[in-house]
Amino acid sequence: MTTTSPTASQPPTRQVPHRVSQSVFDGSRLRVVLLLDVNDGAQQQFLDTYEQLRSHVESVPGHLSEQLCQSIENPSQWLITSEWESAPPFLDWVSSEEHVRMVKPLHRCVRDTRSLRFHVVRETGAPVAEAEPGRAGLQTAPRVGDGVIRHALTFTVRPGSEATVAGILADYASPEARVDDSTRLCRTSLFLHGNRVVRAIEVRGDLLAALRHVAQQPEVRAVEEAINPYLEQDRDLADPESARVFYTRAALPAVHHVTAGREDPAARRHALSYPARPGRGTQLARLLAERDEAAADDPGSPVVCSTIFQRDDIVVRLIDVRGGLDACAPAVALGLPDAERTAELTELLDDPDGLGTALRQGEPALAGALARARTTLVTDRRAEGV
Repeated sequence: MTTTSPTASQPPTRQVPHRVSQSVFDGSRLRVVLLLDVNDGAQQQFLDTYEQLRSHVESVPGHLSEQLCQSIENPSQWLITSEWESAPPFLDWVSSEEHVRMVKPLHRCVRDTRSLRFHVVRETGAPVAEAEPGRAGLQTAPRVGDGVIRHALTFTVRPGSEATVAGILADYASPEARVDDSTRLCRTSLFLHGNRVVRAIEVRGDLLAALRHVAQQPEVRAVEEAINPYLEQDRDLADPESARVFYTRAALPAVHHVTAGREDPAARRHALSYPARPGRGTQLARLLAERDEAAADDPGSPVVCSTIFQRDDIVVRLIDVRGGLDACAPAVALGLPDAERTAELTELLDDPDGLGTALRQGEPALAGALARARTTLVTDRRAEGV
């Protein structure tokens, strides 16, 4: 991968359909598929652990049903499917500390796991609305994708070490972009907001394969080891369990993405941080997503692409802006369509650094609000030909 200059212009290599969009906020039911390969001799331990997990998951808000299945061809292969009212309750649960603790015994029984998440678009049988009144419905229409998976990781470093960590993260050789015949790293962008690091990645193909590929690269391993002394959360990447727990806690899923169909290869990438009040992260991310969906239809908007990442009360909005953030109106950059939505946003924001206070002061203070939300770009690297 190569580091892109803020002013560099690269020719596009593929046409992206108008209004590429993905979102967890459309209210449709979610089907989660978990594939597991159980260790030899650990089947009974796996079943006992699953029973404990199942009894707990049944009480999680938003959970509807679950099935445990065993392969007819390979008894070591198991499948757990679950259905949820919608994606947000599942994402809230799977990112919780409670979930991290609950699944720890499960990982001692298995060689490998893979989780897949799908909105329900079509189904056979009686309409759900008739069978169970009040149950969430189907996704209204298939979404148009661009073949790119977006994901982020976030973690905090010890206060006072930010400049040192930024230097380490900016100065390393890019890993090989090609993972295998079907998977390729497209772009990695790193930002700092206070002592919080946000690493956003774009992958074409298999996200899990790409993450494993990157973790195995010597240049990346050296960087990870170099920043270990500065992390607020201790980790040992040589210990599979420690590494798994760290990356589970660091996961920052993409909950909404929209590309307006007017991509500009010279657009500059920025990240904005919106600290949510306790328990209001999902509501805040949903509000920003609604605004970005509406803005995508505005041909005059300088924001050509937006991705919202959210975990608990951490909300980060990644935007590609024509001319850069300094040339963009603060209200547009912040995703604020009108005074009413500005007021709604301020009610959802926590206020550790004055972002909400600045927004309450109205138009004259929007530039200050943007400055508080703005993160520092550490590095933005694209693979050749992307």
